[in-house]
Amino acid sequence: MKVSIIIPFKEETGYLHECIKNCLDLDYDDFELILLPDKKINIKGKRIRVIPTGSIGPAQKRDIGSNRAKGKILAFIDDDAYPAKDWLMKVVRNFKDDIACVGGPAVTPERDNLLQKASGIVLSSRMGGGTETYRYISGKRKYVDDFPSVNLSVRKDVFLELGGFDTNYWPGEDTKFCLDLVNKKYKIIYDPKAIVFHHRRELFGPHLKQITNYALHRGYFVRKFPKTSFRLGYFIPSILVVFVVFGLAACVFIDLFVWLYTGVLSVYFMGCVLTGINTRNIKLFVLVLFGIIATHISYGVYFIRGLFKVGLYK
Repeated sequence: MKVSIIIPFKEETGYLHECIKNCLDLDYDDFELILLPDKKINIKGKRIRVIPTGSIGPAQKRDIGSNRAKGKILAFIDDDAYPAKDWLMKVVRNFKDDIACVGGPAVTPERDNLLQKASGIVLSSRMGGGTETYRYISGKRKYVDDFPSVNLSVRKDVFLELGGFDTNYWPGEDTKFCLDLVNKKYKIIYDPKAIVFHHRRELFGPHLKQITNYALHRGYFVRKFPKTSFRLGYFIPSILVVFVVFGLAACVFIDLFVWLYTGVLSVYFMGCVLTGINTRNIKLFVLVLFGIIATHISYGVYFIRGLFKVGLYK
């Protein structure tokens, strides 16, 4: 079964060349590699097709690549990620019966720097990632209804039937696409062995910028598309933020509330500490400890903003 690997990006980077090299080394014979830069680039190869798109968003680039693809399966991967050698073998084996889409974990590479590794630990830990840790480390094989496009493969006929990604939404076009799949009764399977390696954004600035973007769109989607976004797990950081702010005020007026307030925050802080200790590295311990707290605060605040934001997507 022919697979079209689709990589949207703006310009050449070291990560891009790493991604291309590992794609070309895959232990799968029947695939093509579609590169979608803003401008023409000088990258050639037997399996490679370069399609300059101009300065447009990743979702639009993926749609262009999909329309030009020759494969029956579209395999999306980001330019700052690269696949495990058996990635396509693991992906393709899932396309049978009523499975239309396959997602797999995006694992932090071992050679990422300390700040990137800390970001990866925050996202993949139960304290930091909550119920979504399977997106960053191998979990249990299961059906899902929402998955990021960094490691997402779909049957081309289904993709075209649904009209591709809704380019009105970014970030969040992958969430909307998965919702479209679910609404049409198609199934999405998570295969923990279909692995790609995804370079993380460094703590704290780049990591938190990404987190706030995710939170803003998820908060908006709770209103717009509640079927796959109105879930308790997405609300927890915001509940924590509200508890911290208003709980402090309550402590001034209600003496007994002080015990509840300090008790809850003590348990929370201890959970963060234990997650940091599990790294067995003093530098990572400090980064992960404060990284989890900063992630929760950032996500919590921007999720609330997304809930009430009007005209977030034009």
